[in-house]
Amino acid sequence: MGKCPDCGGWDAFVEESRQPQTGHGGAAGLTAAQSEPVPIDAIELESEDRLLTGIAEFDRVLGGGIVPGTLVLIGGDPGIGKSTLMLQALHGLAGSGHKVLYVSGEESIRQMRIRSKRLETVSPELLVAAEVELETILNMVKSVHPAVVVIDSIQTMYNSELTSAPGSVSQVRESTVRLMFMAKRSGIPVFLVGHVTKEGAIAGPKLLEHMVDTVLYFEGDRNHVFRILRAVKNRFGSTNEIGVFEMKGKGLEEVGNPSAIFLSERPVNAPGSVVTASMEGTRPILVELQALASSSSFGTARRTILGLDQNRVALLVAVMEKKLGMQLLGHDIFMNVAGGVKIDEPAADMGIVAAVASSFLDKSIPEGTLVLGEVGLTGEVRGIGQVETRIQEAQKMGFTRCLVPQSNRKRLSGAGSMTITGIRTISEGIENLF
Repeated sequence: MGKCPDCGGWDAFVEESRQPQTGHGGAAGLTAAQSEPVPIDAIELESEDRLLTGIAEFDRVLGGGIVPGTLVLIGGDPGIGKSTLMLQALHGLAGSGHKVLYVSGEESIRQMRIRSKRLETVSPELLVAAEVELETILNMVKSVHPAVVVIDSIQTMYNSELTSAPGSVSQVRESTVRLMFMAKRSGIPVFLVGHVTKEGAIAGPKLLEHMVDTVLYFEGDRNHVFRILRAVKNRFGSTNEIGVFEMKGKGLEEVGNPSAIFLSERPVNAPGSVVTASMEGTRPILVELQALASSSSFGTARRTILGLDQNRVALLVAVMEKKLGMQLLGHDIFMNVAGGVKIDEPAADMGIVAAVASSFLDKSIPEGTLVLGEVGLTGEVRGIGQVETRIQEAQKMGFTRCLVPQSNRKRLSGAGSMTITGIRTISEGIENLF
């Protein structure tokens, strides 16, 4: 059948062959140990420590280390550093005395040796194999019994029981299911490296993200040195944590103080530049918002936004026109978050307003000023969370003044040497800044 009668898509049908479930690879092997329901408080917990890779940024994103028996999916654009991160993480585990296995379906063992030499990740405990046949890999894991297994990538794995080609929906799904059963039965953590589509989603069925325990995305531009590892799903930790890495000649190097890196090249007394604080999990990060407002020579003004929600910026520009009287309708507005960071929390609203106003008025914001606050449609500045943590990070970076919502200002106990100004509306904020 060429066209699907349900969704209307062409060539959407995939042939699948039903295989008998066996104890070796099916669900029966997973549930054989316990077939009767038991009270949850009667289950004994074993005190198993998480495995630490030695890469603090990576361990924090995972929730404090690798949980035994977990299945982790890592996605990202080609060349972003997924294989590099996996090789460095396995090298850290091997350095702690753990035997680890790296299975590649895209490189030969000689190519892996060359890359390992460049990254200085050579260890006798790090075992490598070039294999795509799933049954062979499962037998290999059973005989070697490593502490951690990496599959690079899941789209290259091939199950001979299925007639479809590697990378197809049925092959990817069946391979993931078999590896999941192996991980849960044996307690061996498995990392799956996944290719992404043009839209940025994991290639293959959406079901893939539901089957695994943790989904990590590697973000960043290949033209920039910074990479951000973000958890979008984590059954054993927070989904708000991020890890910041810098790509260097010898691989990825973790960035312990991202705020200093992102603000290191900030121009002094430049109109359109403002600093705000974004919470990424438990970590506050100071980022620079840049705005450029220029008169448009066309009938329709352009709105080009990078690193921020385009709809949110359009909403705030409309509020500025209504409440501040700024005629922005005939101006092109360009916005960017320096360093390639993406911000999606409302606490940066007042920073966006300040950056656009600074560029429109051609007046720079005083040096050492931090701007925080959520903006409503009536122009009011609403309170935000974890203000104390954001202010403490700004103090470490040498900031001396901070604009916060008045509701947050009332609850602040003390701010040390920093001058805290509470604002109720965006009009008050602009008056205090300029």
